[in-house]
Amino acid sequence: MTQKLVLITGCSDGGLGSALAIAFQKAGCRVFATARNPTKMSEMKASGIETLILDVTSLDSITSCAEEVRKLTDGTLDVLVNNAGRGYSMPICDVKVEEMRRLFETNVYPIVTVTQGFLPLLLKAKDGGLIVNNTSICSVFGAPMEGSYNASKAAAALLSETMRIEMAPFNIKVVDMKTGGVRSKIAENQILGPDSLVPEASLFSAGRDALNTAFRGNVPEDYETRMPRHEWAKTVVSRLLRRNPPVHLWAGSYTTLIWIITRLFPAGAFDSLLRRKYEFPKLVGDAPKKVR
Repeated sequence: MTQKLVLITGCSDGGLGSALAIAFQKAGCRVFATARNPTKMSEMKASGIETLILDVTSLDSITSCAEEVRKLTDGTLDVLVNNAGRGYSMPICDVKVEEMRRLFETNVYPIVTVTQGFLPLLLKAKDGGLIVNNTSICSVFGAPMEGSYNASKAAAALLSETMRIEMAPFNIKVVDMKTGGVRSKIAENQILGPDSLVPEASLFSAGRDALNTAFRGNVPEDYETRMPRHEWAKTVVSRLLRRNPPVHLWAGSYTTLIWIITRLFPAGAFDSLLRRKYEFPKLVGDAPKKVR
């Protein structure tokens, strides 16, 4: 059996990309782990995984990395995993459009640009290529305070749907990987700075301190109940390497729950559940009375 060649974006230490790289390697694949900062891939180097520099927001970096892989693999690539991403949490009424644009530049546009850069190599895959886009369960429901992130993942999911149809004639499969709760360091990739703080005049000012604490990269309350990242990666890779991988790959904590709720619950009922879950009375205080 020919060794599969896999390239993964966003493989910084402690993240989902690095866990995927290790799982693919253990499954017998040759893996190219990439990240913008090579000093943050010590986990990859310790595992003997080949590392390359790739800034997914830079067309020059994408072109350079694709050329390097072409030379290393004799012009072919079997699997491309578009995993790089970041977060931005903020009520919609307070979102800074420039920060939202930065989010899309990492979470959405690279699905197009990175895929375009490596497509010539994927077309040469002996048994057909595979493109995997790591979206999220947030692509299918409106998690409060995550509107920008939800929108970026929904855009990524619909790009995946279109890519799957367009790439099929060229023997390239496309998987939308709907990731649920996983213990990772995504909080370290949050957009931080003055614009990441809820303004004092926000409609959610009553919950401002709690929201800002949550938004500033602190460990989520449910962190310990989330699926360990290496367990998640092993599950994902075993399904991706099947002859016919699922077009929608749900994996991680809460995925079954979200899948059921978004299909069976009326939207209004789910809205009420989310407001209770996020303790909206504490977040809005008496603001609804003040604005009337």
